[in-house]
Amino acid sequence: MFFSEAGARPRTREISPSEHKKWVEVFKACDEDNKGYLSREDFKVAVVMLFGYKPTQIETNSVMSSINADTSGVLLGEFLNIVRKKKEAQLYQNEARHIFTAFDRHYRGYLTLEDFKKAFEQVAPRLPERVILEVFREVDQDSDDLVSFKDFEYAMNYGQDPA
Repeated sequence: MFFSEAGARPRTREISPSEHKKWVEVFKACDEDNKGYLSREDFKVAVVMLFGYKPTQIETNSVMSSINADTSGVLLGEFLNIVRKKKEAQLYQNEARHIFTAFDRHYRGYLTLEDFKKAFEQVAPRLPERVILEVFREVDQDSDDLVSFKDFEYAMNYGQDPA
């Protein structure tokens, strides 16, 4: 899927009327010649306007391959759904990063076993140390005795259905 880089199945959230209005305005602004849909290039411009980056060819191909074969591009409803999912993924990733940063008390960009123990002392003080060690080893994907944000994010998403 287009915005799978977040990896997580984000929580659904309500879209504010102003946010919805902005997305519709971007769609209309990018819909050259008022075709009623966004072509491949229109879609790229809309993503730049909303998210500040140009989508990769793979991302764009993913979106364009998922559209209705009867249309020549992304319809407004599809566009709004895509944008909503991207926003949710961004929020989820920000939340995961915030939690990781709270555990990374020394701001090193990774977690040690000691960081894990300290975090679990706060959230589950009666958890046996052997369980914490097992969790740490499970989360440490590459067995380097450090948990990177990538390792941490993977663990947070474990067992979730793909978005």
